[in-house]
Amino acid sequence: MTVQRLQKILARGGLASRRAAEELITSGRVRVNGRIVKELGSKADPTTDRIEVDGKRVVAEEFAYYALHKPRGVVSTLSDPEGRPTVAEMLSPLGARVYPIGRLDFATSGILLATNDGDFANGLLHPKKKVPKTYVLKVS
Repeated sequence: MTVQRLQKILARGGLASRRAAEELITSGRVRVNGRIVKELGSKADPTTDRIEVDGKRVVAEEFAYYALHKPRGVVSTLSDPEGRPTVAEMLSPLGARVYPIGRLDFATSGILLATNDGDFANGLLHPKKKVPKTYVLKVS
């Protein structure tokens, strides 16, 4: 592995999102090789450096990739303020901390990808990458 931004390493360890990891860093809760790191943009090598949050070692999760069939009546999100069923409920038995890539409307069904690999998800979703997407619709 190569040197990476600390917040990316923390996110990969399943502790927090990258944004939430920034708060862990700035609040002085992160140590690299025994030294407190408070500066955003700090980098480390997760294979050779000892990275800890609140004294607990951070170990990167293995990447996981899933394809699931989202049925109608399920929201393509991890939580819904309206209390509707979510794909998070469908993904929870996997035992991996994954999130859906993209969205399908509540009333539609189809394949939905889920992963914990942020670079992979970004590569599929970011408009700069120009990944073609095909939607097949049936309407009455």
